[in-house]
Amino acid sequence: MRWTSSRIAACFLAMLILCDLGLIAHSQPGPPNHPPHWNEQIAATKKLDIGGATLQVDFAAGTLDLSQEQILPWVQRAGQAVTVYYGKFPISRARVLIVPDAGERGIMQGTTWGDMRGFPGFTRIRLGQHSTEHDLAEDWTMTHELTHMGFPSVPDEQHWMEEGLATYIEPIARVQAGELQAKDIWRDMMAGMPKGEPAAGDQGMDRTHTWGRTYWGGALFCLVADVNIRKQTKNKKGLQDALRAIVAAGGTIDNDWPLMQALQIGDKATGTTVLTDMYKQWSNDPSPVDLPKLWEELGVHRSSDSITFDPKAPLAQIRDSITMRRP
Repeated sequence: MRWTSSRIAACFLAMLILCDLGLIAHSQPGPPNHPPHWNEQIAATKKLDIGGATLQVDFAAGTLDLSQEQILPWVQRAGQAVTVYYGKFPISRARVLIVPDAGERGIMQGTTWGDMRGFPGFTRIRLGQHSTEHDLAEDWTMTHELTHMGFPSVPDEQHWMEEGLATYIEPIARVQAGELQAKDIWRDMMAGMPKGEPAAGDQGMDRTHTWGRTYWGGALFCLVADVNIRKQTKNKKGLQDALRAIVAAGGTIDNDWPLMQALQIGDKATGTTVLTDMYKQWSNDPSPVDLPKLWEELGVHRSSDSITFDPKAPLAQIRDSITMRRP
């Protein structure tokens, strides 16, 4: 999840108006992703140099079974995966705040903001007190959150693009970084992408903001866009090229952009109009995808929990290129 300074300000202003009108109690808690409490007591601060960027890792006061030295590699791996995907870490400075969650185990929640207190990107992670190194090794949340830093902040109705990109990129980045196997993430995509398909009454991505459409619908848009770009460029370019170009043009979380501006830069980098054309269609129309046909063309087959690849499938080379590490 991600929030930006402009989004926080707008939400705060709306709450003040509602309070003034008597429509909301002053004691009522803020939105689920309310801005972080800046008076967190910090127990320790570490710094990591990753991909040309400095990540300041702050540990809030509280008890964790793991030591800071055991936790830092988790942040390092996530930052490295994002670096591999984008060719560099998207922004020059970022802050990661790890907040212990007493009595819990696992990664409880992650939220990312842009342009916060002098940091272009800021991620807060609630980490269960009894989390283990295995929990951190299996985690996807940290990579998902840091991925948000590689795309501009767009209007609220296009929040699905922000979450969809992070949902799609996170596992691919981890494959490219050597953390996961390609078959594992194609299995997860086959299980997850149907959740992003339009349901009855869907009015398009900009107007239907269910959980499934926001996260998996956004990821489905990214998958289809990636495949279409590669088909049109004879597999010479992909979504990764578009996103690297957007970052190079300054399209990072600390900047507010219209979505179309980012998509046009991405299209120029790939020499296609895939992103803008798809957005014009998907934003207002349900746009269902024939997923069984897509899996067949990509040569991805599932039997129980086992995935096999068909090397002779029409889009087999595109399938392999999506997860192949780039220079």
